[in-house]
Amino acid sequence: MKQEKKVILLAGPTASGKSKLSIKLAKDISGEIINADSMQIYKEISILTSRPNEQDEKIIKHHLYGFNSVKKKFSTGLWLKMVSKKIEELWSINKTPIVVGGSGLYFKALTDGLVKIPDIPNDLKSEVRSLHKKLGQKIFFQKLIEIDPMVKNLILPSDVQRSMRSYEVKKFTNKSLFELIKETKPNFEKRVFKKIFINTPKEELHKKIEKRVIQMFNDGVIEEVKNFFKMKVYKELSANKIIGINEIKLHIKGKLTLDTTKNLVALKTRQYAKRQFTWSRGHMKSWEMIYSSNIKDLFEKAINKIS
Repeated sequence: MKQEKKVILLAGPTASGKSKLSIKLAKDISGEIINADSMQIYKEISILTSRPNEQDEKIIKHHLYGFNSVKKKFSTGLWLKMVSKKIEELWSINKTPIVVGGSGLYFKALTDGLVKIPDIPNDLKSEVRSLHKKLGQKIFFQKLIEIDPMVKNLILPSDVQRSMRSYEVKKFTNKSLFELIKETKPNFEKRVFKKIFINTPKEELHKKIEKRVIQMFNDGVIEEVKNFFKMKVYKELSANKIIGINEIKLHIKGKLTLDTTKNLVALKTRQYAKRQFTWSRGHMKSWEMIYSSNIKDLFEKAINKIS
């Protein structure tokens, strides 16, 4: 009998135990794991990004981990193409795709589709930036609403990046960003997605983060970061934004003690987890929230939600 087509989406803040749970689920439901973490795509950085290890990959097949060089650009659009293809592949061999990660934008692209914004010419971008600099955000936003009233309820008056992007889109395409969003369609029907978020309490998560940071340093993260900086990666590339990379660089240069570095990496990770929770409150209202400090209980809760 052919099984029902479904895709398990498993999200949660960093260090919440997503990888552990995904392996248990994959074993139980004949699944394979697909990465939805924008920092775990990198080939050269595995310790600092807490990528699944070789042992995990021997138990269950993992896809889209550690395939992209830190020297190469990568985008949500590219990930969406790759993940969509991989889902179809797994369905064709009667495997259930389990998409796991902490990058909210990746999940949003998969469930809602990605807005197709045309490439804006550089001279128009410069023109809009200059206008913004001259007017300031408050007046610039008013000017944006004059030419594109539709975006009034779409973006916050304080959102500089989206304001400029909307202005560029309207000027270049004569279409509202709101219209482009309305035209956007996902690659899969909504009903195929079973969405779970591990909602770990703050105190518990902070302990897990602390533990993870200590483990990273024991596993040789300093050496990994040394090698990264030897590669002379362009500053504009996203790999430079990996949590903890700059703090460890300062330690390598002798500007921070080891203890201070560990504390700062833990702090930055806690701040990142807070941003992930904020995203989930705004964009993941339809997701099933689960938690247990016991992996067996957590697994049972997850199974109940996806069955």
